[in-house]
Amino acid sequence: MAMHILTELATLAPAPAQPCAAALGFFDGVHLGHRRVLGAAVAWARENACTPAAFTFTLPDESTQKGGRILSAAQKHARIERLGIEQYMEPPFAAFRALTPEQFVDDVLVRCFGAKAVFCGDNFTFGARAAGNVAVLKDLCAARGIAVQVVPMAQYAGQTVSSTRIRAALAAGDIAAANAMLGAPYALDWPVVHGRGIGTGLLGTPTINQRCPAGAVLPGSGVYLTRIRIAGRWWPSATGIGPRPTVDKPGAPVTCETWVPDFAGDVYGQAPLLEFGRFYAPVRKFDSLDGLRALILQAGAAAKAHFTGEG
Repeated sequence: MAMHILTELATLAPAPAQPCAAALGFFDGVHLGHRRVLGAAVAWARENACTPAAFTFTLPDESTQKGGRILSAAQKHARIERLGIEQYMEPPFAAFRALTPEQFVDDVLVRCFGAKAVFCGDNFTFGARAAGNVAVLKDLCAARGIAVQVVPMAQYAGQTVSSTRIRAALAAGDIAAANAMLGAPYALDWPVVHGRGIGTGLLGTPTINQRCPAGAVLPGSGVYLTRIRIAGRWWPSATGIGPRPTVDKPGAPVTCETWVPDFAGDVYGQAPLLEFGRFYAPVRKFDSLDGLRALILQAGAAAKAHFTGEG
């Protein structure tokens, strides 16, 4: 069943005739901790003849309230849907930020979801000025016949998994740690734009240029082994993120360029999914274009070996 997405506060159909088990949270990375909460709601729903649901919210692109976006909206939806959520509500934060904790429970959990059970992490807060916490949620829900399950936080390398840790790992180029905490490869699906044509005209390694949207997390500068989904299949690739000191003047904009060794075609205007496998090399200035071209070719070969076992 395809996940039904609502972008405003509204009564879910067929709720309340078909009650929900609702996961609560921002779920910005859909990381291991988020997956536990969402998975608990799905499991309880299946055992109790309820609809698995999730309540989250959106923030303006320029908002720094939760930090840079780890996933695009499309990726977030796809990853949550794959976990089994069927009803998904994500109104703008402004639509409910003024509700008291009691109003949130009555207006959102009872009226919109017809919730029989709700699921959250132990750091969950809600209501105007975050006045409600897990203890308040339990008290309010108990009075309305709603079960509350607090899901233990996930751990990685001896510390709690969080979106803040994932952003720090990405900034450091630590793709292995970011992917481990996400429970799936870090990926971007930014739109493809025209570049300066250096890869095609001077290097013989034409690249796919993707532009970082406002508010999105940008991985740390470096060369990465990646794979990109084009025309319904995955292609091993090498991606450079950051400045290009060999060909650009100081202060030039940061770029995201991907060379796909075995692909030739036009993807302008598309937003292909680019998955990150591991960090390969730092950005450096070469004395000639030959040195830069050699690095690109080596990274492309390493990506093919990493993703397909070649070599």
